[in-house]
Amino acid sequence: MERTHRFAVTVLGALTLSTVLGVPQHPRAAVPMPLNGQTAVAVTWHFDSLPIGQPPAGFSFGRTGGGRVGHWIVQSASDAPSPPNVLAQVDSDHTDYRFPVAAALSPSFTDGSVSVKCKPVSGHVDQACGLAFRYQDENNYYLTRANALEDNVRFYYVKSGRRIQLANWSGKVPSGAWHELRVECQGDHVEVYWDGTKRIDAHDRTFSGPGRVGVWTKADSYTLFDDLIARPRGS
Repeated sequence: MERTHRFAVTVLGALTLSTVLGVPQHPRAAVPMPLNGQTAVAVTWHFDSLPIGQPPAGFSFGRTGGGRVGHWIVQSASDAPSPPNVLAQVDSDHTDYRFPVAAALSPSFTDGSVSVKCKPVSGHVDQACGLAFRYQDENNYYLTRANALEDNVRFYYVKSGRRIQLANWSGKVPSGAWHELRVECQGDHVEVYWDGTKRIDAHDRTFSGPGRVGVWTKADSYTLFDDLIARPRGS
């Protein structure tokens, strides 16, 4: 039985999800059960089994705005929340309205939660850590992001390539440290949590159907990501 994973994807509950995301099947693989047409299995991406210096399998890559598309690769990080590897966008294009996105190919769902551990490291224009959800393509999705240069957390929608702010929280966002950014969404209700504390509570109907999830940066942000978790409602 093949035991080598192209990337680490784990279902909460200590099972390994492999078949639905295109990696070799593990002896304890779990296949997600549909829930009203949506995947109902919680999935975690650790990036630990991937080759260093390569883009992660199971993701698509896009860029909202201008500048270069972006370069997403797996890196080693001794302080990673789940060592040894993390995901980073390493192209330092300074274009201000430039938003690289790495979106998981599945699952796709409407209601549930998405979280990620992130570490803003450097950037002259921005030091941003973002989560995309209900992602349709690089120009249409919801976004929440924290910015270490601005010391704030914001919630946006991006429609036809235009980023529109819906809510803001101002507070300390330390650079050079690991944090957790989490979104809970049900219908038009969105809650954003920063390091376990709810900072934004908002309502919006721009995207009401299912979409994918991913991570996001801005301009020349060098940010590390680990433990991206998608929890569709019902999982």
